[in-house]
Amino acid sequence: MPPNTQTMTAQTLFYILIGIILLEFIWNSYLDYLNSKHYSDPIPKLLEGIFDQEEYLKSQEYKKTNYQFSKWSSFFSIVVMLSFFFLDGFAWLDAWVRTFTDNPILISMLFIGVLLIGNDLISTPFSYYHTFVIEERFGFNKSSKTTFWFDKLKGLLLMILVGGGLLFAILWFYEKTGQNFWLYTWGLIAVFSVFINMFYSTLIVPLFNKQSPLEDGELKNAINTFATKVSFKLHNIYVIDGSKRSTKANAYFAGFGPKKRIVLYDTLINDLETDEIVGVLAHEIGHYQKRHTIYNLVLSILTTGVTLFILSLFIDSPLLAEALGISIPSFHIGIIAFGILYSPISEITGLLMNLLSRKFEYQADDYAKTNYDGKPLISALKKLSKNSLSNLIPHPFYVFMHYSHPSLVQRIENLLK
Repeated sequence: MPPNTQTMTAQTLFYILIGIILLEFIWNSYLDYLNSKHYSDPIPKLLEGIFDQEEYLKSQEYKKTNYQFSKWSSFFSIVVMLSFFFLDGFAWLDAWVRTFTDNPILISMLFIGVLLIGNDLISTPFSYYHTFVIEERFGFNKSSKTTFWFDKLKGLLLMILVGGGLLFAILWFYEKTGQNFWLYTWGLIAVFSVFINMFYSTLIVPLFNKQSPLEDGELKNAINTFATKVSFKLHNIYVIDGSKRSTKANAYFAGFGPKKRIVLYDTLINDLETDEIVGVLAHEIGHYQKRHTIYNLVLSILTTGVTLFILSLFIDSPLLAEALGISIPSFHIGIIAFGILYSPISEITGLLMNLLSRKFEYQADDYAKTNYDGKPLISALKKLSKNSLSNLIPHPFYVFMHYSHPSLVQRIENLLK
């Protein structure tokens, strides 16, 4: 039930939180619905030839199946979340963890840990179904059930060790410095973000995938020739065993400075010709040469700092705790209530970051076109879209709100200019 308080202020805030949750759910559901109305549109002339009729029907069915799955899984999530609110779930959990300890740091860690693990347990059946039913049905899944469960276990251990360590440090800052905790937390997250950007491929990826240096041959020579042409110092080119889990292909650029490396999925090497792969890598090198990685990192750190500062103004508010039916203000209750209140602002900052990201994608495409050739990149993008049964005709407003990359049509139009 809503919080039983002596004032209407906490009760009003309770319903504001519920309203934000519902509006966000309705808004995202509407955008998904809007996008789904384009699933059966004819293929744009610019993209003709990517699919034959049978393949296009398969791609439509894949999109519709994922839409229905997403709709029902989102509905289940919102029901669970609202039930937790109306049945005093936060108050019950807060009281339960306090039976184990009276240490405020341990109370908050237990509270947040139980919520995260509970959320993971609830989402796991949906993840399992998506992997072994939907992805299996359309020929994408290559993951074994053993791999799936080991991935879950390793992800859980990482969350406990890395996430738990960061959370402990943040809570310690809060206990020692009060509202000034945001400054120390901001510094910690900034250092951690830089560290992860530099060492993600060498520390995290090997826990889940095998990475091997690209063998000598035509592809490696072509990549090195292009890198030399554009004065790009490249020492590390790796192949990752993406086919261990899926047939979908990818490539990415990781790190910066002496730790930078290019990582190719083995599926990408199997699906594309040499010049197409170099075209894709020219795009990735374009991101690096234009310092997009640095810009994104700096913007992310600045946004985090602003968010943490605003959080520090509300974190110990008795009103936030009372709105969730709890009489004792605490870090873990404050951060949950604040997170919901802040979500509309997060939507706006996310939209702005997507706008910037799409601009960066155009710039990286232009770099590839200018310094290599746009045609192999166009060919590669078409093949990758075909092999992943991508949505070739998303609704423009859905692209505006959610896409970090321009649509395939937009990218090809830009590359053909």
